[in-house]
Amino acid sequence: MPMKLYKYLLTNCFLLTTNALLQAQTPSIVSQAQSFAISTDKAAYNPGDVVNFTLQQSAPAGSYVKYLHLNKIISTQKITGNSWKWKAPSADYTGYLAVVYQKVKGKEEVWSSIGIDVSSNWGKYPRYGFLSHYNKMDTAQTNAVVKNLNRYHINGIQFYDWHYEHHQPLAGTVDKPDTIWKDIANRPIYFNTVQNYITAAHKHGMKAMFYNLVYGALKDAGTAVDDKWYMYTDKNHGTKEKFALPSNFVSDIFFTDPANTDWQKFITKENAKVYEVFPFDGYHMDQVGNRDKKLYDYNGREISLDETFGQFVSGIKALEPKRPVVMNAVNQYGGQGIGKSPVEFMYTEVWPPNDDFNALARNITDNDEWSGYKKSTILAAYMNYDNAENKGWVNTPSILLADAVIFAFGGAHLELGEHMLCKEYFPNNNLQMKEDLKASLVTYYDFLVGYENLLRGGKLFTPDVASLNSNVKLNAWPAQQGSISVTGRKVGNKDVLHFINFSNAAHMNWRDNKGTQTEPVAINNISLHINASGKAKKVWVASPDNNGGAPQELKFRQDNNHVIVTLPGIKYWDMLVIEY
Repeated sequence: MPMKLYKYLLTNCFLLTTNALLQAQTPSIVSQAQSFAISTDKAAYNPGDVVNFTLQQSAPAGSYVKYLHLNKIISTQKITGNSWKWKAPSADYTGYLAVVYQKVKGKEEVWSSIGIDVSSNWGKYPRYGFLSHYNKMDTAQTNAVVKNLNRYHINGIQFYDWHYEHHQPLAGTVDKPDTIWKDIANRPIYFNTVQNYITAAHKHGMKAMFYNLVYGALKDAGTAVDDKWYMYTDKNHGTKEKFALPSNFVSDIFFTDPANTDWQKFITKENAKVYEVFPFDGYHMDQVGNRDKKLYDYNGREISLDETFGQFVSGIKALEPKRPVVMNAVNQYGGQGIGKSPVEFMYTEVWPPNDDFNALARNITDNDEWSGYKKSTILAAYMNYDNAENKGWVNTPSILLADAVIFAFGGAHLELGEHMLCKEYFPNNNLQMKEDLKASLVTYYDFLVGYENLLRGGKLFTPDVASLNSNVKLNAWPAQQGSISVTGRKVGNKDVLHFINFSNAAHMNWRDNKGTQTEPVAINNISLHINASGKAKKVWVASPDNNGGAPQELKFRQDNNHVIVTLPGIKYWDMLVIEY
């Protein structure tokens, strides 16, 4: 956001025997580029909805599609042509994977797959994207941007810096809204572009959330914003707290007290004007973090700013109960109060010193605790930050390693919009994605959707697992450089183990400021010794890096409470599931 431009910013013999007994067959590989060949009409569906599938070309003769929930086949059908329909099952909050394949010499060759989210409320499994440019665009252009986000199953969009002024987000009046206005950075914003983006989002089943601060007023607010509503740097209401912006911006931002109920009523009335003109679904609330100073209300009472955000959320929700709200906890500032408030999900903008992969995981687990383990987490984690000062390319390994950690711990990553998000000022589009990253992210988001019931449920635990390969180092989380780090989650009758490959990581800074993170070297046939929770009935593996994310059942044996199994291979991230 513009106001953050300055923010601080066991034996060898046993190993050979185990490999001979448990060697898994190499699965048929789906080219990640082929994943682009299939799409659905929406990012998420209600139970019983019809899902429309489209292929970019007609299916080859002898093609089939099977619908999977985790590793179980729900149904199979033969497909011809380039489109078909499927009625989503009645179970709510369930992820599926549609796998398109051909039978070749009696074996299935997977050539494309796609995730399907059947959820009546987007906040259960949020996948948040953004928009940040609203220059003059025709409907074909706006539709193309949103269609691309739909392929990543983005089910909610944050409309960043779309508004007029912070205390008056609608430009013009309800009866006569402006057709063009300037945002805080003096960029022209076109009414039709905003409107067309909202229409396109709704067409694909996405929520459209308008962005604004919870406490901002500009210099021209005048008497519309009462002096008694502001925060001050002194007890005598002499100096209003403000966020200074560059001289070419419209104004500095003067901060109101989020806990002031009169301010809450005022901004709710202004928001109501927005809702009358634009069919936005809800309000994405923002702040700028810890002010590192004492602040006072008009009457000289000291304000505990971090405690006001949850109060603001609750106050606005009480005034607009049908409108979903999301609130940013900047580097977890105010996060505990926000977690107890009626937000759709937790949202954390990650800043130093939360710099390593363990910090990403910790942000998510903190949010789990603060929300009573009832809400999912979105992390606004800006990648290749320093490189984004200039034109260039996003570093693929840094994105996939960060996403592997975030997804494995039950979160999702605010990263996709018109471009990859690398700065807190969302319009910055200096770094572009190469085709390999675009293709990989399609499969990663299919995986996030298809296995959402394992990724975003249950309870984390520390697995007891060892490698029987002398050249492969494993460790239980926290993450370690030079090792495959493993975290676990118990979901129903399953132990879910996530293996994330840091074996040849250049460093452990998730942001990878200079884009120097290295691509992991694939490791094959890793024999594992796992302490099991009971008598295992089945063991299977799935990975967004292999076979289009489709599950592969593995041979195993069990000695008392230990499961011995061979992991076929790992690139970035594997998910191993033991069913009891």
